[in-house]
Amino acid sequence: MLEMPPLQFAQTNGIRMGYYEAGPKTDTPPVILCHGWPEIAFSWRHQIKALAAAGIRVIAPDQRGYGATDRPEPVEAYDLEHLTGDLVGLLDHLKIDKAIFVGHDWGGFVVWQMPLRHIDRVAGVVGINTPHTNRAPADPIELLRKRFGEHMYIVQFQDPSHSADKIFNGRVEQTFDAFMRKPAPRSDTAPAEPPTAGVGASPRLNLAFPQMIANYDAKHDPRTPILSPEEKTGLCRYVYKIRIHRRHQLVPQHVAQLAALGRHRLYGAGCRR
Repeated sequence: MLEMPPLQFAQTNGIRMGYYEAGPKTDTPPVILCHGWPEIAFSWRHQIKALAAAGIRVIAPDQRGYGATDRPEPVEAYDLEHLTGDLVGLLDHLKIDKAIFVGHDWGGFVVWQMPLRHIDRVAGVVGINTPHTNRAPADPIELLRKRFGEHMYIVQFQDPSHSADKIFNGRVEQTFDAFMRKPAPRSDTAPAEPPTAGVGASPRLNLAFPQMIANYDAKHDPRTPILSPEEKTGLCRYVYKIRIHRRHQLVPQHVAQLAALGRHRLYGAGCRR
């Protein structure tokens, strides 16, 4: 298992944020790596090592609600105002003027908002598997419900009874074993597989992640988990970032219009896996 740099902490935007830093401090804007769900900064371990070895200063925080970072209770504490504000506060703590923000998965939604809300702190944006998207024409949860059904995990996360939370939080080790395991071995001669993820995926695709976790048994899976016991934590706050997805639709329309204009000056990248 690759080692991470020493864990450090910053007081930012009313919370204590854990982060990892490597590489030389230079006049060049550093790279801020923002993980997705269900991940922590550890997900960037390979990239941290490679970027630092290339002479690039790199910083990978555990975002609000994850890992070593504080997990506020209110759902409203996970909107994009808070999430982007956390990153600005991290820059302030480290006395960094501007940075290049790299987001994977749900981290992509955060970094695409950085130049819209805090343009003076952004030197560049990289979206990894999460492209910039325009303001949805309707409630995004209803769109997902219509396409994938009630058991689609993001739809389930809106359930006021928190049944999905209870599945994840009651099976923390089982959840991480399932989500954070290494890929299954694959032969070089195996035929190519068609894409099976994303909004354009088949409506028949099973995205009932809570139920998958409830029925997952690592003893019958040949893949090797990548997290040690001390790197596992509760998951109840993690779903808040996805539950708050509908709230993001309240962003003023002029901000959405700025996104359509500004995205042509930003930079995207392919999936890192």
